[in-house]
Amino acid sequence: MLKKARQPLAVLCVIFLMSALLLACGNNNGQPESNSAANTAANTAASAAPSPEASDTAAAAGTQSYTDYMDHTVEIPVNPERIVYSGETYGDLVALGVQAIGYPLSMGEGQVFEDKLAGVEDVGFPINLEKTLELQPDLIIYAGTDEADFEALSKIAPTVIFNTFGPLEERMTKLGVLLGKKQEAEDWLEQYKTSKTAMWEQLKAAGVKEGETASVFTYYPGDRLFVMAATGLSQVLYGEGGFKAPAPIQALLDEGTGFQEISMEVISQYAGDRIFVLTPVADEAKQSTDVMIQSEIWKSLPAVKNGYVYTQDIMKTSADATTREWLLTELPRLMGGK
Repeated sequence: MLKKARQPLAVLCVIFLMSALLLACGNNNGQPESNSAANTAANTAASAAPSPEASDTAAAAGTQSYTDYMDHTVEIPVNPERIVYSGETYGDLVALGVQAIGYPLSMGEGQVFEDKLAGVEDVGFPINLEKTLELQPDLIIYAGTDEADFEALSKIAPTVIFNTFGPLEERMTKLGVLLGKKQEAEDWLEQYKTSKTAMWEQLKAAGVKEGETASVFTYYPGDRLFVMAATGLSQVLYGEGGFKAPAPIQALLDEGTGFQEISMEVISQYAGDRIFVLTPVADEAKQSTDVMIQSEIWKSLPAVKNGYVYTQDIMKTSADATTREWLLTELPRLMGGK
């Protein structure tokens, strides 16, 4: 199901990140051929082998076999020290106390973890193989699924394809193995679970009732309205101890669907007792949001009438571990007393 859901989620990531600064997620199959990570010039550079020094370091540290998201079995360092990470959820690394040497910095702009990127080299999006080779990584973690990209990157250093759209617990557990941080990953997940339980207790003490439903909406340029399901802020809102999903959204969750485009005419079917509106990056989408909240359809929704509508910057609602942790504090503040 995750592999089936990956493409629509990747499209969503492109929708939101590209809308501001052409920020991008790591799996855009529609990118021009000239921009592919397997472009001719970069591929020529990538055909060079890693330096003897980098190879000796990996050998000294020891290696382990790892089977990645696309079923490649790769020999990787047990404790990698020079990591290039190309994917949406860099905040997962931050939560484990790891800093990559290379990352597509445009993906981090406006994110909760942006201040943790000081000193990280920009490998671009699509990933620039010449720059990646220059950094001499001992491990490359890559979110794309194109085999040509994988082959090109594998000529530089051990490369694994990583499902950055997988569930939080799955991602953190696998990163614990990849980064030599198994205990740190287990500790983080346990602490996150404890903190999440405490947050829901706090919200319920402030008036959130058992069984209340919630919805998340956002606009994309072109006057396109989306309801969120298995991605971003919704992953914090739904689940054990949290809000329930309205029936149409629950159906999307059951399918593993990240989001779905809807029309204003049916928004009442998706609207929960509480509504979260994600502020878009693009001005056109912001204008569509303004039009929506001035409409009679919007004003007729029970959540709007009750004052249970909350607005958050979409760039601050990513699915990475650092943002998820931040949201546990942000949600009570955002909902202050409601």
